[in-house]
Formats: sequence, C-alpha cells, structure tokens
Amino acid sequence: MLTQSDLSIPTLGEPRFDSPLLDDGVHTRFMPDKARVLHEIDYLEGDDVVELGFEKAGARERVFFDAKASKAAIVTCGGLCPGLNNVVRNLYYQLHSSYGVPTVLGIRYGYQGLNPEKGLPPIELTSAMVEPIHHQGGTILGTSRGPQDPQVMVDFLQQQGVNMLFCIGGDGTQKGAHAIAQEVKRRSLELAVVGIPKTIDNDIKYCYRTFGYLTAVAEAEKVIDCAHIEAKSVPNGVGLVKLMGREAGFIAAAATIASGEVNFTLIPEVPFELEGDSGLLAKLERRLEDRDHAVIVVAEGAGQHLLERHGAEFDKSGNRKLGDIGLFLKGQIGAHFAGRNLPVSVKYFDPSYNIRSVPAGAGDSLLCEQLARQAVNAAMAGKTDLFIGLWQNHTVHVPLAISTGQIKRIDPEQELWSTVLAITGQQKW
Repeated sequence: MLTQSDLSIPTLGEPRFDSPLLDDGVHTRFMPDKARVLHEIDYLEGDDVVELGFEKAGARERVFFDAKASKAAIVTCGGLCPGLNNVVRNLYYQLHSSYGVPTVLGIRYGYQGLNPEKGLPPIELTSAMVEPIHHQGGTILGTSRGPQDPQVMVDFLQQQGVNMLFCIGGDGTQKGAHAIAQEVKRRSLELAVVGIPKTIDNDIKYCYRTFGYLTAVAEAEKVIDCAHIEAKSVPNGVGLVKLMGREAGFIAAAATIASGEVNFTLIPEVPFELEGDSGLLAKLERRLEDRDHAVIVVAEGAGQHLLERHGAEFDKSGNRKLGDIGLFLKGQIGAHFAGRNLPVSVKYFDPSYNIRSVPAGAGDSLLCEQLARQAVNAAMAGKTDLFIGLWQNHTVHVPLAISTGQIKRIDPEQELWSTVLAITGQQKW
C-alpha cells in the first residue's frame, strides 16, 4: 500500500537561485512545489477519498543550480525505440537555449560510456548536431545493454564536472539511474539524476504512456492490415503477426483494436492452450471453416509455458530470454492442419526491429518534448532519483524507488482487454 511519504521526491537542497526562465520573455507559468496530481481519480460517491498524490512536474521559480556554471550529460540505454532522438534534442534545447547551460555531453553507447575502461569518450552536443535528429530513428548517442559499477560511473561524472544526468531507458536503465543516485547521495554530491522512461512495450509502472508506444501501435496496425490481405488472398489463409510485448501485451491489444481485422490476440497476461476443443488450434479450425481466413496477433511473451526450455536464461539487461512463440505457432498450426489433411497457408510476419527503428510519429513527438522539458525543470530545481511520468494526463515526478523492478500489465478485467475480445470475437469460435 502506497503512502504519501513513498511519493516524496529527494532533493539536493533548498533552491538557491532565481530561475533563468524569469527573464526569457516567454512568461513561463511556474509550478508550486506543493502541487499534486491524484494517484486515483475514480471513486464512489460517499466513499472516503484518500488524497494521495504525485508531485506535479513543471518549472520552479527558484532553482538549485546556477545554470551558467552547470554541465549536463545525456545517456540512452537498452533497445531502440521511436523518439529517442526527439528526447535528446529537446533535452539539449531546454538545457542550452532555455536555461543557458553552456555544456551538454552526450554519453556514447549507454552506461558503458560512463566507464572509461569500456566506453568511448562523450561528445559535446551542439545545436547543429541535434537540429535534424528528430526526423531520424534510433539514437545518435548509441546504446547498449547491461549495468556498470555505480562507483565507477559516479567517479567519471565527477571527473567530467557533470552535475545533471539524464537517463533515457526502460526499467533496467532506471534501476541503473537509481543506483547512481544512491551512490551520489552516499558521497553527498550535488548531482541530480533524472530519468525519462522509455519502453516501446508501455510497461513502466506509474507511467500511463511511454514515448514510442503510439508509433509502434501505428506501425503494427499497418503490418496487421498486410497480414489480413495475405490471408484473404488464398484458401484457408492465416496471417500470423508477432509483435513486441515481453511481459505486457499493450501493443498487441491496441494494434488489434486499431486494425479491426484480427481474430485471435494472444498476450502474456492471458494464458492460452493449443489443444482441446477450447484450444487455439480447434478455434482456428472453426474460424477457417466459417470464413476461410484468419489473422492471429501474438505478443512475444505470450505462450511461453508451451515452449520447452531448460532453465531460465537472461540477457545483459537482466531480462528473461524468451522462446520464439511466433515460429512455434507457425509450426504447430502447420502440423495440426497437415495431420487432419486440411490445406492451410500461413503467412508469418515479425516486424519488431522494423518498428523499433522508425522515427517517432506526431503523438510521440509531442510526448517526447513534454517529458524532456519537465526532466530539465526537475533537475534544475535540484530534484533527483526520479523519472518523469505521465499520470492522469499530467506530467509528474515519480520516485525511482517505487517504480523500478515492477511491470505494468494489462488487467484482463478492464476495458482494454474486453474491447479486444469484442472486436476479435475469439471466445466464440
């Protein structure tokens, strides 16, 4: 059970300077430190409402750092995601152009760039360098997976004179940011650590939507529509699409709704079986008898219990390695129909890396700007050990301590999944 103290944000100390935004001619609306966004906004009339709230993000009228004497660094970690360059670009502009921070470093290839024995030296970002990058996929800074020693990373940041670090990445990255912040606290240093949550799967706890997710859904919808065309073009055609979603099926569910052409959606949160009258294969057979074609969308983390694996294996980010459910289903469908002497034509699509590397769409571009701007506002105010989250359609400060190590998943009892079931009709086949 969360308490208000769990949502409190660590700070480096009392603000010491007037914000440079007071003189930027933009008439910035400053956010008071006591502003909150309710954790829960739904309630039944007559119930006692618990006023539990996240600290609201926004520019503060007084800041902790003297901007003109400050140096910032930006690091991107983990897998690619639409919008990484947008965040880097907007962090730079908010730091350099809005606040007047003279030097912004780009850390090369993830956290290994904070370890001088393993990484390349940082680069100094310039306006000319970042101006066009929001039209490009990927990250100009490069990325990598895996942790580094927090003591080594903080040593490096001290040597470079950095007093603001912005960590763009998923849960593993934010765990690393939290470890850095804790080491900074142990040394009583004036170094703010602020995260910008990045996961294409949209599974970060206490963040309603992460950047890259809407772009991924839009791109996935295009692939599903192609799979539908392929399936309808041949007798007993099956379009099988595997999408991202290690622990949560948000992309698969949302793309299913957006497309409206899917008959079976399989996600990690809802177990399914292959065999038996209520299994996927029997349902697929009945669907083909009725309509002569079908489209199946499967999230990469779905159905892992069906795959024979000997012991758990993990990647450099600490994520459990998954079996390939897409290829497994393709083989099982083919074998099932061959055994029944029924012709079937399975067209398999795996667009995951294509989707990860595209530029951000308009919705994600807007979110990237919002998250980056508020991350700089938080760091300049001396707030640390937090990430910027989107909650109840407001940007908020989320303590890293309460979010890291947790996964946001689809609730099968809520509207998103019930909508998927209504659109696919997969329970009736």
